[in-house]
Amino acid sequence: MKRLDLLTAMATLFSCAWDAGCGYPSQAHPEPAPTPPAHLSDLDSDGIPDAAEIHSFDDCQNFRRWFTAIAEMQFYKLNAQWNPEQRDCAGLVRFAWREALRGHDRSWFQRMGAEYEALAPEVRSCNLERGPLGEKLFRIDFGTFKKDDLSQNKFSEFADAQTLKSFNCIFVSRDRSQAQKGDLLFFQQPWVQKFPYHVMIFLGESQLVTENAADWVVYHTGASPGDEGVVKKVRLTVLDQHPNPRWRPIQSNPSFLGYYRLKILD
Repeated sequence: MKRLDLLTAMATLFSCAWDAGCGYPSQAHPEPAPTPPAHLSDLDSDGIPDAAEIHSFDDCQNFRRWFTAIAEMQFYKLNAQWNPEQRDCAGLVRFAWREALRGHDRSWFQRMGAEYEALAPEVRSCNLERGPLGEKLFRIDFGTFKKDDLSQNKFSEFADAQTLKSFNCIFVSRDRSQAQKGDLLFFQQPWVQKFPYHVMIFLGESQLVTENAADWVVYHTGASPGDEGVVKKVRLTVLDQHPNPRWRPIQSNPSFLGYYRLKILD
């Protein structure tokens, strides 16, 4: 009887230990906390949902090539798909950005025109048609991304130069040696009340023509009631000698804010 009582007690103790998670079963790790869906997470707290960012090196490089080539094409021929009412410095950024993220299928090339060709593989990790933001690519308010940001109109299809700088880019440097293809240059003229900010796109080397230079930028001069403005393509070394010092992209110019990188690439 004593032996039987001892075996019964041991069995009961082992059962309690198992149920309580003691002994061997305690080696199992607890269930991890559930992670939010990709389209709702913002792990780097930059205000852009992770699913709208480009995560692989190859995709970043492909986006840069599409983005800069589409922007540069506007210097040679304005595309009819670029709304004439949005043709200004920020409008060039928005147009090239949006078209770079689209699927570049046969219908896209037909719509854009015969002069457009495949300049890079597709951007696979972030696509406008499948992304969480749709056409509303541009953040227009402070804060990290939250699930109700879209319904609260924290993103828009439109963003002026100041909005691009403040909510959609991060500062890189005022030193041009730190700039990468597709980075943006910002200028600020505080005394200009209506449009104090101006933006250019850093191309680096041209993809469309053979030129022995790696410091090209492209930008729209901006529109006014009596002037539609134009797209210009120029070297930084030429802008360094601009007759108006406030447009020189040099560190000694207080109007030059520096080089900024799109958050979707950072």
